[in-house]
Amino acid sequence: MDELDRKILGELSCDATQSYATISSAVGLSAPAVHERVKRMRASGVIKATVAQIDGTAVGKPLLAFIHVDTVGWGKTGAMLALDAWPEVEEIHSATGDTCLILKVRVASPQALEGLLSQIYDVEGVRGTRTYVTLSTHLERSVQAEVSKDLSDGLFVK
Repeated sequence: MDELDRKILGELSCDATQSYATISSAVGLSAPAVHERVKRMRASGVIKATVAQIDGTAVGKPLLAFIHVDTVGWGKTGAMLALDAWPEVEEIHSATGDTCLILKVRVASPQALEGLLSQIYDVEGVRGTRTYVTLSTHLERSVQAEVSKDLSDGLFVK
């Protein structure tokens, strides 16, 4: 992955529907060269999918929450990971600290969130939850290919 690949990924992350010709103008390559690089990044798994970014409010799910799930043991059981079958669950993360799993969920209302929490408590191994409801979202985006070059400066004492 070189700087041109990162620029192409940056363009795609802004609008994955734009043509290779449009991207080529932005990154300074020919359209066929951009196409080949995108094909290579798809084949290698750098680009996992091309998906629509859906507005939760527009589809009737305006309430975004993060649920910290405490479980018996490690928490990565089949029952816990099966939560991905519920359309309200957008992400499932194993975490360090005082929680085992963090779920990102989107629901229609506080009552729907309460119903979802009730279902989560029915999953074998769940010991407790802590729920954080968002008031507003200031930034929500996919992984960015750009790298902050000086991010680790000063972190290590020599």
